[in-house]
Formats: sequence, structure tokens, C-alpha cells
Amino acid sequence: MLIESFIFYVFAAGLILSATGVIFLKNPVHGALSLVLAFVASSCLWLMLEAEFLALILILVYVGAVMTLFLFVVMTIDLDRDAHQPTFVRYFPFAVILMAVFAGILIFIFSSHLFENHFVKHPEDFSNIQSLGEILYTQYAYPFELAAVLLLIAIVAAISLNPRTLKSKAHKTQIIENQIDIHRKDRIRLVKMSSEKKP
Repeated sequence: MLIESFIFYVFAAGLILSATGVIFLKNPVHGALSLVLAFVASSCLWLMLEAEFLALILILVYVGAVMTLFLFVVMTIDLDRDAHQPTFVRYFPFAVILMAVFAGILIFIFSSHLFENHFVKHPEDFSNIQSLGEILYTQYAYPFELAAVLLLIAIVAAISLNPRTLKSKAHKTQIIENQIDIHRKDRIRLVKMSSEKKP
């Protein structure tokens, strides 16, 4: 139990430090890499809580797909213009209110009896995926279907708002066939005129 507590505090400290790096690092790429480290530390904590499926999904989906896409987006946009703007004073009251709310939630959780049994030992034939599926498709079936519908609406909206799919006059498209199929007589017109005489 002492070794498990030591490993837990190591990963918890790594999670707190990496989350702090996400907030305070000025380079957005370094902040994204700190978020990846936070996801890895969270997955290790979930492994200690015997939630193997959630830990693997966190690594595969968020670290492997979402954060890779996020890094590509961060590296392609220009963030130097917004980095020098004084936005700290503007958002400081909102940050203080949000930190107070989160601090109150953490104090309420740690003062309650939710963390008395940190590590619940399960039998060897226990299936985390089976128990999660039973709860997800029985007790939370309607919220799960609602989340799927909301994601479908978001996908359809993202596709419909794509400029390539909009058929409006504001979006100009190139017609490659018309650019290639050109002739000299269609583009150049020779004009013959007599020169003007000097007075």
C-alpha cells in the first residue's frame, strides 16, 4: 500500500505540474505538449483505479488523435500577434471567480467521505469494459444516444459550413479546365492606330 501511495502521489504531482505548464507557458506548442503529459499522467492514475479501458481510450483518442490535430492547428496559425496583447488584466476577474469555484468544489470533495476507499480490489475475472458497457447502455442509454445525436449535428454543421460546400457568390472557386483551355486570340487583342503628330 505504501508503494501504491507513492506512485499515486508521483503521478498526481506530475499531473498538477503539467496542468500548470499548460496555463503559464507562453509558447503554445510547449503548452500543448504539457497537456499531452497531463493526459498521460491522468491515464496512469486511471490505471491505478483499475479503469484500463478509460486509460487506453484517453491515450489513443486524446493523445493520439486530438492532440496531434491540435498541434498541427497551433503550428499553422499565427499566434504571435495575440501573444503581445495585454489580456491578463481583462480576464483576471473571471479567472479569480473560476478558481474560487474550483477551489470550493475541491474542498467539498476532499471534506466528504468519497475518498475513503481509494483502491478497490476486484477479482481476477473482473471486466472493466463489461461493467462500463452495462452501465452505459442500461442506466445511461438515453444520455449516450443524446450525446451521439449532438455529435452528429456538430459533424453535419461543420461540413455544411465548409466554404467549399457553400454555393454563394462570396466564395470564388477556380475552374482548372477553363484556365488550361485558353488561346492567344482570346486573351490578346492587337490594336493598330496611327501615331499622333507633334504640334
